[in-house]
Amino acid sequence: MNAALPLSVFIIAKDEADRIGDTIRAVRDLTDDLVVVDSGSTDGTQSIAEALGARVIFNPWPGYGPQKRFAEEQCRYDWLLNVDADEVVPPPLAAEIRALFSTSEPPRPAYKLGIAEIFPGEEKPHPWAYTLWPVRLYRKDKGRYSPSLVHDRVDLAPGVKPGRLKTVIHHYSVRSLGDQLDKLNRYSDQQARDLELRGIEIPTWRIFFELPANFLKAYIGRRHFVRGVYGFLTAMNYAISRHLRVAKHYERRKLAKAGEGRAAAPGRAPW
Repeated sequence: MNAALPLSVFIIAKDEADRIGDTIRAVRDLTDDLVVVDSGSTDGTQSIAEALGARVIFNPWPGYGPQKRFAEEQCRYDWLLNVDADEVVPPPLAAEIRALFSTSEPPRPAYKLGIAEIFPGEEKPHPWAYTLWPVRLYRKDKGRYSPSLVHDRVDLAPGVKPGRLKTVIHHYSVRSLGDQLDKLNRYSDQQARDLELRGIEIPTWRIFFELPANFLKAYIGRRHFVRGVYGFLTAMNYAISRHLRVAKHYERRKLAKAGEGRAAAPGRAPW
């Protein structure tokens, strides 16, 4: 076993018993401060995480950004690595991270890590698979997670230019098509609420174009077409979720205006 790095690893989770074990095992040799913030699992996620050496902390779900900010505050070290409960850091990436700390401080205060999806039936990311490159390794005095309910990103301090590691995280985000659609449906509720809180109004005409436009975005732009039939189906799920985001946003505005109209109408006399 290699010596632990001056690095905290944090994970947010809920009902991830089938996946979080692989996530923790992939990073536990990097750190002696592995934090799992759980928002109320009922499937034994907490016990699995504790048995693998994690420090498990309960925090009711406040949204993606606030939950990750809460997790940041529980970490002991200045350097943080964030992985999600459905992600696995492969050994070459763990070696890259270890190499950054081999002499002294890493040369940059933040690093982008590639995240590539692995769909059911695949053993590794498709070589042409679409890859996101968010900041996931950073000093917490140089960056913090956005407080947004839905936008999962690290806001870096002015002037900070992140580096970029070569090896990608393996992202097992899709348990099944039905589970993916359930997850995206719940996420669209939060997105609609977030738009309302920020006072943003999406034009009604977009309801008619959101689904086909986002299917093309996923199937062509994000190269789901290279994954065959399954890629077509996941692109459809993505498009449906983006349609639901706009549809629920429209519904919330319509109901809010109807409520204002009732409130403004004169009430009946009590006799």
